[in-house]
Amino acid sequence: MQTYLVGGAVRDELLGRPNADRDHVVVGATPEAMLAQGFRPVGKDFPVFLHPQSHEEYALARTERKTGRGYHGFAFHAAPDVTLEDDLARRDLTINAMARAGDGSLVDPFHGQADLRAKVLRHVGPAFAEDPVRILRLARFAARFSDFTIAPETLDLMRGMVADGEVDHLVAERVWQELAKGLMEERPSRMIEVLRDCGALVRLLPEVDKLFGVPQRADYHPEVDTGIHTLMVIDQSALRGFALPVRFAALTHDLGKAETPADILPRHLGHEERSVRLTEQLCARLRVPNDCRDLALLMARYHGNVHRAADLKASTLVTLFEKTDALRRPERFQQLLDACLCDYTGRLGWENRRYDSPQRLLAALAAVRSVPAGDIAAACADKGGIPERIHAARVLAVKAALNEPGEQPEQ
Repeated sequence: MQTYLVGGAVRDELLGRPNADRDHVVVGATPEAMLAQGFRPVGKDFPVFLHPQSHEEYALARTERKTGRGYHGFAFHAAPDVTLEDDLARRDLTINAMARAGDGSLVDPFHGQADLRAKVLRHVGPAFAEDPVRILRLARFAARFSDFTIAPETLDLMRGMVADGEVDHLVAERVWQELAKGLMEERPSRMIEVLRDCGALVRLLPEVDKLFGVPQRADYHPEVDTGIHTLMVIDQSALRGFALPVRFAALTHDLGKAETPADILPRHLGHEERSVRLTEQLCARLRVPNDCRDLALLMARYHGNVHRAADLKASTLVTLFEKTDALRRPERFQQLLDACLCDYTGRLGWENRRYDSPQRLLAALAAVRSVPAGDIAAACADKGGIPERIHAARVLAVKAALNEPGEQPEQ
């Protein structure tokens, strides 16, 4: 029985990058032998065990055979006669198909180290085409290793997989899982670019794919369409280290512009309502978690109001806070402001303009939070008029905080 460190841990060690996940392959063993040494089984589809002390994963060397469409259409074979090279051959990319032996020697039958040096993402073999998830994984790796290129033969293979309908069999949960991971990489725009280049974007995220070729406003740079702008926005969210809900909201904030009537282009009147509808559609299809969905919907509906904060009356600002539930959910409102900042900076020439909306809105929100709503409610004889009284008090507080003219108190 021999054990090897495999996959991402070996790749990142060679790149000098940190990697907390350490996976191992065991050659020449049986499940019974693993249990006898104190390993704890965790695998459902194939034998995977946790080390009794380190709790790192140890999987028996295995091969796989395509038995049907999609991600689940595989049969696995794990036995003592499966070699390390057999196991590595089933992996997706050459840079992920290396192993480190116990004596420190590198096992690299598919020249992954050479591809690391050349900064190339290349598939190991024709079995890549059997698993459509590998398209998503490669796109995610392209977002992580943003200076790597994709081997032409690998891109051709991906395009063939899309043409054969393989990606149409991906389950929603796995699409979301890989999309979420890709959005959290250092340059998420590359994930979208790769998916679009191989034809998978229109099948998986048609609402996003339709943004490319749609012009932005008339005063915007003509070389940057709505799709390119969206890529710039999600890259801003990564550059600033924002959380996943902010990055997803950045991706979906302008979906409605894809359905702007041609006769009003390059204006996009009414795109907020269209964006909300399309975001709801995308989130339902991919079963997006509530925190990401809710922020994306707020961003789609209200990012224009946030950008125009300097021109909004105090009463409109208070209504914005109430509709976004900013008083009860200030952390989520801050995420809305973060996503709007990405939208504002995800364009050419933003450095030459001031963006004071977040500061103005936070000052106004602080004023609203200072209003003693409970005291106002207790002093109000007409209980039906409580919401109106509280709203009016909040408006006066915002006017005072922003030095706007307000009503004179009665003498």
